[in-house]
Amino acid sequence: MANPSTTIDVSRIMKLSIAVILLGMFTVLGVILGLAKNLPSIEQLENYDPDLVTRIYSADGKVLEELFVQKRVFIELDKIPTHMQNAVVASEDRRFYDHWGLSLRSVARAVMINTLSMSYRQGFSTLTQQLARNLYKSVGFEDSVVRKMKEVITAVQIERTYTKDEILEMYLNTVHFGHGTYGVEAATKRFFGKESKDLSIDESALLVGLLPAPASYSPIHHPDRAIRRRNTVLRLLRDQEYIQKSEFEEYRAMTLESVRELPRKGIAPYFTEYVRRTMEKIDEILGVNIYRDGLKIYTTLDSRLQSIAEDAVMQSVQANQARLNRRLFKDREEFENLAYLTIYPEDTVKMMMAGEGELYKDLRDKLLVQCSFVALDPLTGGILALVGGRPDYHDQYNRAVQAKRQPGSVFKPFVYTTALDNGYPVTEQLLNQPVVLNVQNVDGSWVKWKPQNYDGSTGGLTTLREGLRKSMNLISVRMVQQDIAPSEQVKRTAQRMGITTDIRAVDALALGTSEVFPLEIVSAYAAFANQGVYSKPFPITRVEDRYGNVIKEFYPERKEVLSEETAYLMTSLMQTVMDRGTGGSARWKYKFNRPAAGKTGTTQGWSDAWFVGFTPQIAAGCWFGVDDFRVPLGPGQDGSIAALPAWARFMKGAHDTLDFPIQKFEKPSGIHDIEICSVTKKAPVPACPVEKEIFKVGTEPIQKCKVHRTQ
Repeated sequence: MANPSTTIDVSRIMKLSIAVILLGMFTVLGVILGLAKNLPSIEQLENYDPDLVTRIYSADGKVLEELFVQKRVFIELDKIPTHMQNAVVASEDRRFYDHWGLSLRSVARAVMINTLSMSYRQGFSTLTQQLARNLYKSVGFEDSVVRKMKEVITAVQIERTYTKDEILEMYLNTVHFGHGTYGVEAATKRFFGKESKDLSIDESALLVGLLPAPASYSPIHHPDRAIRRRNTVLRLLRDQEYIQKSEFEEYRAMTLESVRELPRKGIAPYFTEYVRRTMEKIDEILGVNIYRDGLKIYTTLDSRLQSIAEDAVMQSVQANQARLNRRLFKDREEFENLAYLTIYPEDTVKMMMAGEGELYKDLRDKLLVQCSFVALDPLTGGILALVGGRPDYHDQYNRAVQAKRQPGSVFKPFVYTTALDNGYPVTEQLLNQPVVLNVQNVDGSWVKWKPQNYDGSTGGLTTLREGLRKSMNLISVRMVQQDIAPSEQVKRTAQRMGITTDIRAVDALALGTSEVFPLEIVSAYAAFANQGVYSKPFPITRVEDRYGNVIKEFYPERKEVLSEETAYLMTSLMQTVMDRGTGGSARWKYKFNRPAAGKTGTTQGWSDAWFVGFTPQIAAGCWFGVDDFRVPLGPGQDGSIAALPAWARFMKGAHDTLDFPIQKFEKPSGIHDIEICSVTKKAPVPACPVEKEIFKVGTEPIQKCKVHRTQ
C-alpha cells in the first residue's frame, strides 16, 4: 500500500513546478512586452526613411560637395552586383534565406563555443538582427542581454514586414563600412571612386570584409589586415560555391591598387559653403533637411572655370606673397611688429611665410596675402566661378561675399556713369589740377586732404575718356565737386546697380573710399556688359528630392538699371582702359585680345588691389590684400600689378576652354559715331585733325573748333 505522504509530496512538487513554469513564462512574456513597448512599431518599420547624402552639383555635372550627418547614399538592390550580395550572405549570415530573423542553429553554436571557452568568442546575429540595430536607436548597441532581446524582437518584426530582398537592400544601404561611409554606394565611391554597380568580386569581398570591424580592417590604415580579411571572404564565397576555385585563386592574388588613399577634395569649397548657407535659409520653407534628405542641388558653377580661376588666383597669390615677404624681411621693425618675434623665432616665421611650413593661425591675418575672385554670367547672374580666399589656406571666411573692402578706382565707373546719365558726353573736359577735400577721421574730426593722381601728374583740360583711361583721381573728384556727378546721385547709381553696403555721399566717394563686397561690384559691372540690365547673382538653379522630383527652381532676377546708351558708353570708356590704359598688360603681356572692358583699382596705402572687367560672355573681378587692412601689400602693388594678372589668365583660359566665339559689344541705335577735332573735341572744320568718337543722340558737339583756321 502506498505511503500517503509520498503521494502528497509528488502532488506538491508537480503543482510547484507548474507554478514555476507559468511564472517563468509570464515573466518572459512580461519582459518581452516591456521591451517591445520601446521598440519600433509596425508603422515605423513600414515607413523607415534613412538619412541620405545631399549632393551639390556643378552646371557641368560634377559633384562639388556632399552634405550629410552620416555619409549614406541609397541604391536599389538590382543595381548592386550579385556577387556583392552573395559576399554579404556568405560572410555575415549564410542561412539568411532560411531563418525568420533568428537562427536557432547559430544560437546553439554560439552558446556551446562561449560556454566551453568561458568567454564571448562567438556571436549569433543574423543580417536582420544587424539591420534592426542599425536602423533603430531604441534597439541600442551596448553589449547586454536586454539589447540582444530587443534586437531579436525587432528582427522578427522586420521579417514579418519585409521580404528577404527588401531586408538585404536595406542592410546594404545602412551598414557602416568605416571612414564615415554608410551603405555600399557611399563606401564604393569612398574607397574606389566609382559606382557600386562596377565593383569587381575582389573589391566586393574587401568591402564585406570591413563589416565586423571597419577600423581594424581599414585598407587605408591596415592594408595587410584588409587583404587577409578579404581573402577570408573570398574563401567563404568559394566554400559556399558562389565562385569557382580558379576565381578564388585569381582574386586572392589581387593587390589594393584600386583603393584610394585619400578622399576626393571638395571642389570650390567657398562656393559650396555659400550654397549650403543659402539652402539653410530656405530649408524650413521647403520642408527639407539638407543634411538628411538626400537632395540634389544643381548650381550655376562651371567646374572647368572654377579650376581655371583657382589656378590663376594661386599664381598671383604666390607672386604677391613673395613681394610682401621681401618687403617685410627688409623692414625689420615692421616685420617684428607683425610677426610677434618675441613669441616666435624669426627664422621660423620666415620659413612659414615662404611656404616651407604651416603658418601659425594667429599670424595668418597679418602676414598672408589673401584674395577673392568672382565670375558671373552677365545675362543671368549665375555664378560661374568663386574663390573666397587662398586655395592653400582654406578657412570659413568667404571674402567674395563677406569681406567689405575699399574698392579704390574700380568705384570710378559709378561716377562716370552718373555723369553720362546727366547728359555729359565722353568728350566733356575738366581741369586736371589739384583739389582739396574735407575728409572725416576715425575720431569724427574733419581734416583737409589734397588727393593726387597715381603718378603725381597734373595738366590741363582732360576729357572723361582720358580721365578714366589713366584713372586720374583729380578728374573724378572734380566731377563730383562741380556737380557733373553729385555725390548723392553717385550713391544712388551704385545702389541701383546692386551695391548694398553703406555708401557715404561725400566728395571722397569719387576715389572709392566706401567699402563694397566683391560679389556685388562684379555684378554691377556685369550690368554694363548686359546692356544696362542688372542680373542679381545666384548660385543654385534647382533642388531635387531623393526621387528626382523638383522641389524648387531658381530663375534669374533682372531689372534695367541703365539705358542701353549709357551702358555702351561706359563699356567703351573701359575698353579704352584695356586697350591703351592701366589694363593694357592684359593685352600685351597675357595675350587676352578679345573685346573686353575693365578697370584697375588701388586704395590709399596699397592695402587693396583690384581688377574688374568683362566681355559680352563673362564678367569677372578679383581682389588681393591682407585681411588686416592696416598691412599694405607694399608700394607699387597696384591693381595692374597685383590683381590684373589673375583676371587676365582666367579670362583667356575661360574663353578658350569654353570655345566662346569672339563677340563685340552691341552698339544701340541711340549711339552715333561722329568725327570731331582731335585737339579741341569740338565739331571739326576742314583744317582740323579729326578722330571718331561716340555720342548719345542729342549730346553731339555743336560748337565748331576755333583753334584751327578754316581754309
